[in-house]
Amino acid sequence: MDGRTVPGGARSPAARRRRHRRSGTQAVQHGVGSGGIHVELAVPEGERGLEFSQDFFRDLEGRVSAGRTYRGRVISLESRREYSGRGGAVKVHRLHVVRREEVILPEKTLRLLDRNVAGFIGARDYIKGLGLSAKKGLLFYGPPGTGKTHTIHYLAAQLPGHTTLLITAEQVGLLDEYFRLARFLQPSTVVVEDVDLIARAREHMGSACEEVLLNKLLNEMDGLREDADVIFILTTNRPDKLEPALAARPGRIDQAIEFPLPDEAARAKLVKLYARGLEVSDELSAVIVRRTKGASPAFIKELMRRAAQFQFEVRADGKLQPVAVDAAIEEMVFVGGTLNVRLLGGSGTDLGAAAEAPLDGASLFQLR
Repeated sequence: MDGRTVPGGARSPAARRRRHRRSGTQAVQHGVGSGGIHVELAVPEGERGLEFSQDFFRDLEGRVSAGRTYRGRVISLESRREYSGRGGAVKVHRLHVVRREEVILPEKTLRLLDRNVAGFIGARDYIKGLGLSAKKGLLFYGPPGTGKTHTIHYLAAQLPGHTTLLITAEQVGLLDEYFRLARFLQPSTVVVEDVDLIARAREHMGSACEEVLLNKLLNEMDGLREDADVIFILTTNRPDKLEPALAARPGRIDQAIEFPLPDEAARAKLVKLYARGLEVSDELSAVIVRRTKGASPAFIKELMRRAAQFQFEVRADGKLQPVAVDAAIEEMVFVGGTLNVRLLGGSGTDLGAAAEAPLDGASLFQLR
C-alpha cells in the first residue's frame, strides 16, 4: 500500500478508478484538513506493484504541476483550526508591483541576483541534462529595512511560471506541508523569512522544540530530489546567529547575498524614489543624502513621508522645504531615540552623527 497527499488538480475520481481497474489495483481517497486529497494505492507485492505505484504517482504529480492555478502567485497556508478537526486554507497574497529600477542595491548585488535566480532558471534544463542538481539555495542577509522582502516581491513578479510559497516565523510548524506543496507545484520558490528564528545555532537554543524545528527544516531541504525545480530563499537580519549545519554546509545554501545599508549614490536614488509626488530640489536632495548616512531604505521611505506631513502642517506649497525635512529628522532620530532608529533600520551611530547639522540653519521651532 502506497499513499500520498496532493493539493488537488488531478483527473476525476471516476477516471482514476477506470485506470486502477485496468491495472488490477484499487485506490481509496480521503479528504484531509489541509485542503488536499490523500490517495492510497493498493498494488500487488513485488517489483511490478512498486513500479506501477511509482509511475502512477509520478503521473499524478505531473498533472498537478501542470495546473497553473498558482503560477506567478505568492501563497501561504492559513494555520487556523476548527472544532471539527479540519482547518487550513491557501492564502494568495497580493503581489506588490516592483519594477527593476525600484530595486535599489549595489550593482554587484543586482548582478549576483540575476545570475543566481533568472540566469540559473534559464540554464536549469541544461544543468539537469548534465546530471547536476536543479535545486538552489539562497540566503539574503543584512540589517532590517534594507530591501530583502522588497526584492522577493520583485523576483516573484519576474518568475510568472513559478509559484512562490511564503513561510513566516509563526508558520514553521507547517514546514512539511509547505515542502509537499513545493514539490507538487514546482517549479516553485520557497521563502523562509527570518530563518534565524528557527535555525539559530544550537548553543543559543532555549528548548528541545527549537531543535526539532531546525531538524525538520534541514531534513526537508535535504529530502528534495536533486532534479526538483525548487529555489529556496532564506532571509535573516542576523547571519552570525545561524546554525552552521544550515549556513556552512554545501548543498543547502549555494549563495549568500548581502543587502547592505545604502551608500551615497543609492540614498540619492531612494530619495528620488520615495519622494513620490513631492518636489525636491537637487540641493535639498544632496543635503538629505548627506544627513542620512547609515540609514536604511525603510528609514528614508518613512523620512520622506514624515517630511510631507510637516510640509502639510505648515501649509507650504511648491518644493519641499528644508525646515520640514529638519523636523522629520529631529523627530525620527533624536526625539524617537535609538530604539526608533533600530525599528526603522540603520546604524544609530552613523545616522545620529550625520543628522546633527541642521538644514540651512533652519530651526525646528520655525514649524511651530
